[in-house]
Amino acid sequence: MSDADAYLETALELIQDTSEIALRHFRTTMSVDDKSDGDHFDPVTQADVEIEEQLRAELSARYPDHGIIGEEQADRRANSEFEWIIDPIDGTRAFITGMPAWGILLGLTEDGAPRAGVMHQPYIGETFYGAPGIGARLRHRGTEVSLATRTGVALADAALYCTHPDMFFADGERAAFDRVARACRMTRFGGDCYSYCLLALGQADLVVESSMQPYDIVPLIPIIEAAGGIVTDGRGGSAAQGGFVVAAGSAALHAQALAAIAL
Repeated sequence: MSDADAYLETALELIQDTSEIALRHFRTTMSVDDKSDGDHFDPVTQADVEIEEQLRAELSARYPDHGIIGEEQADRRANSEFEWIIDPIDGTRAFITGMPAWGILLGLTEDGAPRAGVMHQPYIGETFYGAPGIGARLRHRGTEVSLATRTGVALADAALYCTHPDMFFADGERAAFDRVARACRMTRFGGDCYSYCLLALGQADLVVESSMQPYDIVPLIPIIEAAGGIVTDGRGGSAAQGGFVVAAGSAALHAQALAAIAL
């Protein structure tokens, strides 16, 4: 087994072990704190905190030289080429309102490049994962299938997902999103990380979002790419730093989307 294979197996094991924490809090009367400065509601729950603490502790014990970047705690920089990326509950707004369109994200970068990623949704019982050379797969209650994006879809026939149009803050971004949305056959809102997994599953064609942090997108990039898709920023560069993100099921569709976005 290669190092990459071993790291992915570790990620799958550790993320599965967080299920009990998430399910203990989901669809309960929970306290919610606001991390924002008052401009835009930025919720955090005890589940976010506990899941990240558990993942950090396990990763630190197994890989003391690896870096760790997470949403809820300060970054621990690496003494090696590897960094783990944690989003303990991606889709906290969905989580606190009882909607199961959220997930636990764990990714690995090597020299800054996304290397492996896992999205675990314990309530539904689904785990999406992927890495170069390994492929993209979905585990669901004892079964496992390979993932492949939908190909041969033109922009006019595409199904586009976006968590919410209010995430486009920077100048010109909302107009750019509106242009690509008008060009698509259908636009759906909501989904957070689950939308990207639907793209890898071949059920959606595009995801266009903004205001993304690295922990929001890095764990999802290897899943989509291993399924045959492409993920970049709004100008076709790396999406590993977040910001404006365009994910598509094929290079051809991605090119059409970027042309419509025209940032």
